[in-house]
Amino acid sequence: MAILGIAGCTNDSTSVSDSNLVNGKKLFVGKCGACHVMARAGTKGVTGPNLDEAFSSARQENWGDDGIRGVVYGQILYPNKNAPMPANLVTGKDATDVAAYVSTVAGKPGEDLGLLATAVAPAGSGKTAVEKNGLLSIAADPNGQLLYVESKATATAGPIKLEMPNESGVPHNILIENTPIETPVIENGVAKASGTLKPGKFVYFCSVPGHREAGMVGKLTVR
Repeated sequence: MAILGIAGCTNDSTSVSDSNLVNGKKLFVGKCGACHVMARAGTKGVTGPNLDEAFSSARQENWGDDGIRGVVYGQILYPNKNAPMPANLVTGKDATDVAAYVSTVAGKPGEDLGLLATAVAPAGSGKTAVEKNGLLSIAADPNGQLLYVESKATATAGPIKLEMPNESGVPHNILIENTPIETPVIENGVAKASGTLKPGKFVYFCSVPGHREAGMVGKLTVR
């Protein structure tokens, strides 16, 4: 989602109040959050505009939620040709829901409340990943957030097979720092790598540009 060369001229007449904000938040996190920062959605993408910053002046100029929604909806349908965002990343009612959610929260302080607060499960809060029989599995967040499900892992020194399940549709991998162990980047499926670990403490992270900086990183203890 790129900002911001379009005014709110779209063929969509759905108002913010008519939209499903819970669906919009889920889709935004899964489809857009890997590129955009938006604090209330908990997203930290770095390749696209920071949406809180992008719409702060619009709030000050009293555009209102519906005015911002129109701009976001137009950008979903007709993104800047020089931006990496594809057209129609979400379509139909889903597009109106995403636009409505962004227009409701972008540039606003505080946290989502009620059903919006629980619309997307928090990532990175899973149990420690533990190597079993030489296999260590660390999953990418399935909702599209730039985090691993497990931010900590333990393993026994020696040969190891590393797996990263990824159901998000966002490209990710795992690289264990200071080792040659690195999975390929995948959008869906299970990325695999193997190697030998020595005792010590290591950092693992996603090597896709911007993902480590956004928080897709963890700590591995090898005994």
